[in-house]
Amino acid sequence: MTENILVTGGTGVLGRHVVDRFAKTGHPVRVLSRTREPYIGDLRTGAGLGPALEGVDTIVHLASDPRDSSADVEAARRLIAATPPETHLVYVSIVGVDRHPYTYYRRKHEVERLIENSGLPYSILRTTQFHNLVVLMLGKLARSRVLPVPAGTNFQPVEVTEVAERLVELALGAPTGRVPDMGGPEIVSAAELARTYLRVTGGRGLVMPLPVPGRIAAAFRRGVHLAPDHPEGRGTFADFVSVAAGRSGYEAGTEGR
Repeated sequence: MTENILVTGGTGVLGRHVVDRFAKTGHPVRVLSRTREPYIGDLRTGAGLGPALEGVDTIVHLASDPRDSSADVEAARRLIAATPPETHLVYVSIVGVDRHPYTYYRRKHEVERLIENSGLPYSILRTTQFHNLVVLMLGKLARSRVLPVPAGTNFQPVEVTEVAERLVELALGAPTGRVPDMGGPEIVSAAELARTYLRVTGGRGLVMPLPVPGRIAAAFRRGVHLAPDHPEGRGTFADFVSVAAGRSGYEAGTEGR
């Protein structure tokens, strides 16, 4: 039985749900933080990692910074170097990172390879984008009367609480390497997501699909970020927006997926 679990990024959009899920299962969990006691540690410098990792037999690595994705690679190197042998390392990644030119995705793939070559027992789960991120983006666009969205581009958003549930399941089990991808229950065009957002929130605006040039946009049009064979999620985008729209003080979050 897993006795001690460390979660990095435990205060983020996904991390909060993972920590809460562990608490509900009755398993002790530590949250690595740069400022909060008792497990203060900094993945940017490696400071404090030794004490935080002492006695830990499972790490759920969620910490990520889309604004400086190169820092993710260095943080993973430091974490791996400080991790005792035989510690189960669970990592959340993104569907298509091995085929997408987007820099943040490429860095996630680099972290995957570091973990795979670390000699540590590991489990890696790739997921599609969270509902939270889609809502955050559409909320910003909806401030205007015209909502420009990428033409010919589909998404398969997934409920973050369901991803948390899957990660906890992996952490409490035996290391399984790269596990099957996890996508949302439906693949929907960017235009339809925008229309759903406006309809559910009571917003007004013209949804305007526009062609977007470049390699990154082309990769999204090809659907390398989708998991059509793994619609594991249950909650739909409309479900999520309905709940979020009625929640006082709702915050969509900023995790870049």
